[in-house]
Amino acid sequence: MQVTHINETSDADCSCGSWLMHWKAYSGKPLPPSCSVTTCYHRPTVGAHVQKENDPEWYIVPLCEEHNESTTSLEVGNIPLVSANRAETCERVAVGS
Repeated sequence: MQVTHINETSDADCSCGSWLMHWKAYSGKPLPPSCSVTTCYHRPTVGAHVQKENDPEWYIVPLCEEHNESTTSLEVGNIPLVSANRAETCERVAVGS
């Protein structure tokens, strides 16, 4: 799947502690041993904001530092994309609260 890294999102924060922990909490998966880019074997160190082609939504995927700086399209493997919309995830108010 092709995604594009969204630059200038470092000011956006999340109540999960980091976007990488946000991905882990809402993907239901353990942190992968390598970057989500299919040809990369570096350790993922950040939860990066990305967009799928023709999709206005923002998502989080685990990336290494190098790919987190990318300005080109990235091929990611079979990795869950987690919504970066905090209102739908970590800031969602539980029903009945």
